Amino acid sequence: MELNEHSLEIDTLKEVDEARECYRMVGGVLGERTLTEVLPALQNNKEQIRKITEALTRQLQAKGRELNEFREKHNLRLVGEDEKPAAKESSEGAGAKSSSAGVLVPRDQGLCIFFYPDSHFS
Repeated sequence: MELNEHSLEIDTLKEVDEARECYRMVGGVLGERTLTEVLPALQNNKEQIRKITEALTRQLQAKGRELNEFREKHNLRLVGEDEKPAAKESSEGAGAKSSSAGVLVPRDQGLCIFFYPDSHFS
């Protein structure tokens, strides 16, 4: 979102006279600058936002892979994840609500771990 806003601002300011006055808010303080001072700062900010976004995306993908490896290593699955389609249809036909979010069950053992959102108990 901010990356798009910075791009829009940069494209708009490229068409304006370089001596024109600009106002830029930094840390809650509004300062008067010229376009030649503001444009490089905007371009730098845009590049930093792009780099941070890419780094966070890579971290998110790595954590997703780590989570999948952990689930496979410890043989964990979400309730309802590996059910047969016939079992799902029969439960839907009976009017049962399928609420499987946040429930992990090991496949081989009798241990169940349940996580309920706070709103579940209200």
